[in-house]
Amino acid sequence: MNSPENNLSENQDISKNVESPNPGKPFFREFLSTALLFAGALTTAILLNMFVFQSYQVDGESMEPTLQNNDRLIIYKLDKTVANLEKKSYMPKRGDVIVFHKPNGTSDQLIKRVVGLPGDHVIVKNDKITVYNSENPNGFNPDKAPYGYDLEPTSGNVDVYVGNDEVFVCGDNRIPGASLDSRSLLGNVPTKLIVGKLVLRYLPFGNYKVF
Repeated sequence: MNSPENNLSENQDISKNVESPNPGKPFFREFLSTALLFAGALTTAILLNMFVFQSYQVDGESMEPTLQNNDRLIIYKLDKTVANLEKKSYMPKRGDVIVFHKPNGTSDQLIKRVVGLPGDHVIVKNDKITVYNSENPNGFNPDKAPYGYDLEPTSGNVDVYVGNDEVFVCGDNRIPGASLDSRSLLGNVPTKLIVGKLVLRYLPFGNYKVF
């Protein structure tokens, strides 16, 4: 049997061999975890902004009375993203409000309403729009919709056909010179230039609206 002195000596030797904690390791792990979390959140936000949702601010009066200058909007882009991945043409619905790149090759973007779809014959005359197609050979007024109740008479004198992978767009402000759209020099808009469609106005709070 060992003496008490030997037991004490052995305990002392054991204590010397125990590794002392490194105060730097927990701090490094916490820093690394925080950095990875921040990087992941930032990457997710960037990807969502690029491919799913994007915030915009209205600049101008071309979409009045539906949208006002400085309104803050959310544009939904996922349908266009999926169409691109599938190498298909993205086609919005008639009446959708879309954001698209200006056809002149600049980085400028416009927001307008889809009035004409591929195969449509669009005539602007006598202060209104008439669309003719195979389903409506006698024509119809696309503004006979909830959004059109407060619109001014539509100015312009246009007679065009909408080709494949194109849309005919108008601003909701239909007075002369108020909107650069398919009634003027803009012409029909290729669908490849579409960014996405309007789904939400979130500012100002009093005019919050889902589209």
